[in-house]
Amino acid sequence: MEDNKVMKKFFWRLSALVLATILLAGFFAVIWLASTRVTAYVNAATIGETSARAMCTMDVATGRVLFTHNPDQPMGMASTTKVVTALTVLENCEDIDTKIRVADEAIGIEGSSIYLQKGEQLTVRELLYGLMLRSGNDAAVALALAVAPSVAEFAELMNQTAQKYGAKNTHFVNPHGLDDPDHYTTARDLAMLSAVALRNPTFVEICSAKEKRIDGVDAPRLLINKNKLLKTLDGCIGVKTGYTKKTGRSFVGAREVDGQKIVCVVLNCGPMFPETVQLLKDADALYHNKPVLTAEQTFVDQYGVKGLALQDFSYPMTTTEHEQVEMTIVENTVLVKLHGETIYHGDCVNLGMGN
Repeated sequence: MEDNKVMKKFFWRLSALVLATILLAGFFAVIWLASTRVTAYVNAATIGETSARAMCTMDVATGRVLFTHNPDQPMGMASTTKVVTALTVLENCEDIDTKIRVADEAIGIEGSSIYLQKGEQLTVRELLYGLMLRSGNDAAVALALAVAPSVAEFAELMNQTAQKYGAKNTHFVNPHGLDDPDHYTTARDLAMLSAVALRNPTFVEICSAKEKRIDGVDAPRLLINKNKLLKTLDGCIGVKTGYTKKTGRSFVGAREVDGQKIVCVVLNCGPMFPETVQLLKDADALYHNKPVLTAEQTFVDQYGVKGLALQDFSYPMTTTEHEQVEMTIVENTVLVKLHGETIYHGDCVNLGMGN
């Protein structure tokens, strides 16, 4: 009888142990399956994808578009406007270290501010730091009125800047980006204009600064850049954040790695910082500046004609694209094509058919 009781207890304990083992194994199986699904989802993400309403990632030196999503849809862009404000100021101001008296109209502008006070004097350079680091709407108006007689006339200068560099679907009515139905751009246009600005060393120096002290009435102002990527992304060189309730979050980010600058524009993008980081890293991984022509060196075109290059030419390409480049010499001009599109034409010396 006692032996039967012992055996029953043994089997009950064994059954409980087996059941516990099964339940525990099932629990870990669920965890493993969930993690596998997450990993599969991440791995399935396509390079160059974004949740932004519009996006354009571009090589700065050549203007080659690397990734796009809805790039030509006109949209509000909030304070990323200030990229073109700064570019317009730099192109229309002879000496940015000139001190100016802040115009009364610049005091108390709504939204982001560096809290300019009536009658104070700052240099154009200091105001540009206030514009690009802290997104000062008051700094934007002060700069506009330092360059043009009115905000409206400065906005027209901004439109001329946009047109000069080929931005066809862009229109400005103010220098700060506060909402207006007639104030808009596209991801492609803004990337193009940002690329132009990033070729200006002064612009890069300003927008890549993590912080800057400028004059103030009572004490110096310490400006901390709103661009978080300057502290978290190696090679980040700017550029500008933007937000209003109507337009959502927008961002122009840029990175320089091994001499190659890439700019990324995301418009109406909630996770604007992490998505910009991924897009910049994707671009850097896929595209590299490949030398196509080297000055004073000979080359042979696709028809066997020999030429002497007069200028260096490099282009951001994938490894396979580098092998698909076609060169044609027409008289003393070399045309370089990729996927049937001319990516370069320049002078060369026609040396005739190669041996």
